[in-house]
Amino acid sequence: MNQSLISWRNEKRNSHERGYGVAWQRARKGFLMSHPLCVMCTEEGKTTAAEVVDHIQPHRGNQELFWDQSNWQSLCKQHHDSDKARQEHGTRERAKFDPKGRVVW
Repeated sequence: MNQSLISWRNEKRNSHERGYGVAWQRARKGFLMSHPLCVMCTEEGKTTAAEVVDHIQPHRGNQELFWDQSNWQSLCKQHHDSDKARQEHGTRERAKFDPKGRVVW
């Protein structure tokens, strides 16, 4: 398999070792408190509480990109696990971004 296609998630490291430890949990909680609504639902005219802090541009282990809050967006679980996942895996047209780096549909 092409090494560039292998996901950093498939490495034999747990989520804490990939950066999703206590510091991430605190940052995630604060971000969701400041950005409580799913940006994709808002674009669809719906009001849905966000549950996931998503990296707009996949960080693939790059810690600078991982911690860059301008690269974060709040999503509901459904959008994160379906629409965003399809975007990242190339089964849907790549997202376009506004000047603030938020997904534009």
